[in-house]
Amino acid sequence: MIRRLQPDEMDELIEIWLASTIQAHPFISENYWHESESIVRNVYIPQSETWVYQHQDKMVGFISVLDSLFIGALFVSEPFIGKGMGQSLMGHVKEIYPSLSLEVYQKNQRAVHFYHRQGFRIEESAWQNETRHPTWIMSWQEEKTQ
Repeated sequence: MIRRLQPDEMDELIEIWLASTIQAHPFISENYWHESESIVRNVYIPQSETWVYQHQDKMVGFISVLDSLFIGALFVSEPFIGKGMGQSLMGHVKEIYPSLSLEVYQKNQRAVHFYHRQGFRIEESAWQNETRHPTWIMSWQEEKTQ
């Protein structure tokens, strides 16, 4: 079931974010992610529209959209990766927003391939000064039917 994030669920969300982001980005120091927790918890998530995927009364993934157009986070707990939950979360926000963009590390090939399968296309290359790694800016546009 997909539903809105509740205010008292921030700890659970951060737990998923931290474990998932460390697992997905082995090329970036774990310390960077631990140091980023505060800004994710206190700035990015509160400024976003966030939906969670709940499975058997437990949050197992989430997606956050900033400014009605930028996917700032899409994470699914490791045991649930590949079971359609990320695709469901993505489908949910694609029903709400007519165009979306995101930034993904180029070395995170699993995520890049996932976003391609979801209809996102690479628009440009970027550079993350803090992590010193290249990223892709990807976008998706709802198809207009005549």
